[in-house]
Amino acid sequence: MPKVIQWVGAREGDIVWRYPVDEIEWGSNLIVEEAQAAVFLRDGKAYDVFRAGRHVITTANLPLLTKVLSRVAGFDRVPFRATVIFVSLKQFQGKFGAQGQTKELAPLKFFGGFWFRVEEPNLFVQEVVGSQGAYSTQQLQDFLRGYFNEALIDELSQHSITEVYGKLDETSFLAKNVVGAAFRRIGLELIDVKFEGIDTTPEWRDRIFFLRQGVSAAEVLRMQTVTKTAEALGQSPGAAVGAGIAIIPPLFQQPAQQPQTVLVVCPHCGFQNPQGVRFCGSCGKPLGPPPQQQAPVQPQTTTCPNGHSVPVGSKFCPECGAPMALTCPSGHRVAPGSKFCPECGARVT
Repeated sequence: MPKVIQWVGAREGDIVWRYPVDEIEWGSNLIVEEAQAAVFLRDGKAYDVFRAGRHVITTANLPLLTKVLSRVAGFDRVPFRATVIFVSLKQFQGKFGAQGQTKELAPLKFFGGFWFRVEEPNLFVQEVVGSQGAYSTQQLQDFLRGYFNEALIDELSQHSITEVYGKLDETSFLAKNVVGAAFRRIGLELIDVKFEGIDTTPEWRDRIFFLRQGVSAAEVLRMQTVTKTAEALGQSPGAAVGAGIAIIPPLFQQPAQQPQTVLVVCPHCGFQNPQGVRFCGSCGKPLGPPPQQQAPVQPQTTTCPNGHSVPVGSKFCPECGAPMALTCPSGHRVAPGSKFCPECGARVT
């Protein structure tokens, strides 16, 4: 009678189950329930995957593993060694929580929950179950919690304290996008993430108010240093007067301000240009006021044969109608008073 390979007694919350026998006989019946998958694992590598249904173990339905086993003569007549890993495809909940820091090195404590399911059983079994040796649900939950925390700590270190502190919904959305990509690399789908708490130290909670008002982190730190110094000096009456004169005035000095670049707005396109340039870096038009209009140039004049003033270029005098240019016998134009044509040398009558 053929053996039956089946996950019996699966409990709510169980993610994986390892079939206890590694000697698999050909002709055995593999029964996979709904919302389950069975993966054949050998030497830490996942091979053939079976979905819901009843399957007879033959070389025909184990093509990947058969290719490996075929190197041994008579492999199809004797039991072969393989580990059968059953994977639940249901949705599961995990917990996360750790301590990290923001890009200002502000300490950050966070915790919450995430929901996931196995999307690619063969990838999940190979990358997590096989490589990590996590054959129980508790081992998997511990691994996924650390995997989640590591990805989240790395992402939060690239954001400021004001971007994540007190913003549970926004940070949850951020974590889902970032950690979701990391989960896909191990065959999981991250369905949802929910932060339940984000906190920092009392000193940084006081700084957040000023940071959100636009005060720089360096200035906030200087203000807190002044306060702490004053408190320390106040606790030492004998040294307060002398030390206070030497220490506190430098702390109250504002840090040297960097000269600000004066910008000039282009009147044509609105682009901001550094002061001193003459043309806009965006549209190329002049930045200064439009050039002043020059006085109109008076047209040049000449005189007609009868002595009247006539604009240069006129063909006839507007006063007497005399022609302003004669023509030679060949038809060339000749200036008034000329005796010979400058083009052909003909005599002008």
